[in-house]
Amino acid sequence: MTEELRRGRASLAFAFLVQGVTFALLVTRIPAIQDRYGISDGLLPVFLAAVPILAGIGSVGTEQLVKKVPPSAVLRWSQPMVLLALLGVGAGDEMWHVGVALGAFGLAVGALDASMNMLGVSLQREYGRSIMLGFHAAYSLGGIVGASLAWAGAHWDLSLFVSYLPVVVVLLPTALVGSRWYVDATKALGAPGRGEAEGGGVVFKMLLPLCLVMTFAYIGDSTVSNWSAKYLQDVLGSSEEVSTVPYNVYMVMTLVGRGLGDLGVRRFGAVAVVRGGSVVAALGFAVVAVAPGAWIGIAGFTVLGLGLCVIVPQTFAAAGRLFPEASDAAVARLNVFNYVGFLIGSPLVGGLGDAWNYRAAMVVPLVLVLLTLLYARSFAPGPDRYGDGHEWPRAADVGRGSNGL
Repeated sequence: MTEELRRGRASLAFAFLVQGVTFALLVTRIPAIQDRYGISDGLLPVFLAAVPILAGIGSVGTEQLVKKVPPSAVLRWSQPMVLLALLGVGAGDEMWHVGVALGAFGLAVGALDASMNMLGVSLQREYGRSIMLGFHAAYSLGGIVGASLAWAGAHWDLSLFVSYLPVVVVLLPTALVGSRWYVDATKALGAPGRGEAEGGGVVFKMLLPLCLVMTFAYIGDSTVSNWSAKYLQDVLGSSEEVSTVPYNVYMVMTLVGRGLGDLGVRRFGAVAVVRGGSVVAALGFAVVAVAPGAWIGIAGFTVLGLGLCVIVPQTFAAAGRLFPEASDAAVARLNVFNYVGFLIGSPLVGGLGDAWNYRAAMVVPLVLVLLTLLYARSFAPGPDRYGDGHEWPRAADVGRGSNGL
């Protein structure tokens, strides 16, 4: 393992952390953004939906962009754009100002998410063992930090601009310095993957199971982020203060699960980890749905975070294994379904909750996450050129008689 790869891994983990901080600062201050710009309750969903839609466009554009420039270059410049867009959200005075800022945020975050995961997949291939969950653990840690900073800003009644400015001043130059050590790992050589057409192209039919899994996972995630507080307060009768707890414990458990998840993949394999995560997540949703009181509900969200957190990183990793010669394109297309899940999840659960009841609405993400079990075999490593059934060899090892594991 070279020093270059170690530095590349550390710098990419920091990029994930920065994005976790940035995204949490945006989504946890939505009520403050609404108040600052006078956005009505009817218009707010339009603004919120525009961000993932534009992010999907940014992800698709990144697939084309990385044909001409390396993913590291896309990440190097998209992360500062995301940070500046966040600052723009807090700096404006009129509604069109926040519209432009959120539009820039969406496009940039799509490019950022896609390029980060492209680099993560290629670095994992070079390492020859599971490290993808560690990058997403850094994102979870960033989310906890960002949510804490947002709480402090709200507690001290700071304006959005004053809350965001110190964060951007610190993180933007630090991220640019760290980007010097990004590593664009060489793609695997040799036979195409199980899902690739001749010449290394992506066959979408083969990618579709992973796209569905990504959608199911983000429907579950958006259920927690958008509805956990309301569920505890309106259904389980908690106080407003206690209703903030589920999302916090959920994020802490995603950090724990992802921090330990790579060890589980190395020991038991990706298929077992995804299956286990799906069952644990479904159990968490079941506890939430039948909880008689607030603290049992919080326990359900805690279990849910521990199970759901392993699925998304392994979905990106599986796409890289399935398309070793076209992993950038596969990751960019798969990343779009991140945003599809967010777009579907919140109105789906909210609509069912309003029309029926929120306990029944929790059964929907429960069933969807269990459907992941039907596609678990898509996470199995493809047979490599050495026929041992493990990961594809690192490009650096091709021709040396070693599979790099």
